Amino acid sequence: MEYARMRAIADELRQVEEAWAVEISGNHIIMVMGPAKRHQLIAFRIAEQLNSQLAGTEPQVIAQSGAQIEDPSVAAALRRPDVVILPLAVLDTEGDTVDPGEVLAVVEVVSKSNPENDYQGKTRDYAAMGIEDYLLVDPRTGTGMVLSSPRHTPEGPRYAVRREFVFGETVPLKDWRIETADFPLY
Repeated sequence: MEYARMRAIADELRQVEEAWAVEISGNHIIMVMGPAKRHQLIAFRIAEQLNSQLAGTEPQVIAQSGAQIEDPSVAAALRRPDVVILPLAVLDTEGDTVDPGEVLAVVEVVSKSNPENDYQGKTRDYAAMGIEDYLLVDPRTGTGMVLSSPRHTPEGPRYAVRREFVFGETVPLKDWRIETADFPLY
């Protein structure tokens, strides 16, 4: 199915169904339910830590939730990361979605109900979109990873660098640091 038709169906579903968000990955429309409280808490703590480190950047860069990233030409994808790091000015432009070329990094907190989406689909889509850094936090296991340096391989888009961590460690993400000691488990 062509992407424009899938996007129209996704927009219609968002209005009719009680989904928190609708995402598109390849030829699939994904209905996303609202995240659990602990999921939201971790995303909030990450954004709060990043925003304290980003204060005073010029141009101003922020970490926030809610922005949808769309790339119909390369990845046929519409994704809504838990946290996206981008220049504030990007949010003051026309359109409803963010171009992945304007995104500095994304963060996903693994969902209890659909972890494969975070580990497989989003990993593939973010790499295909050229998003340089992807922080994946898994409160089910108290672990996570930072994926970076996206590239295209014969098997499809992949991140070339993978750094794993356990809760309690300080995690580097670009020039920033994320403290994971106070992240709760599911």
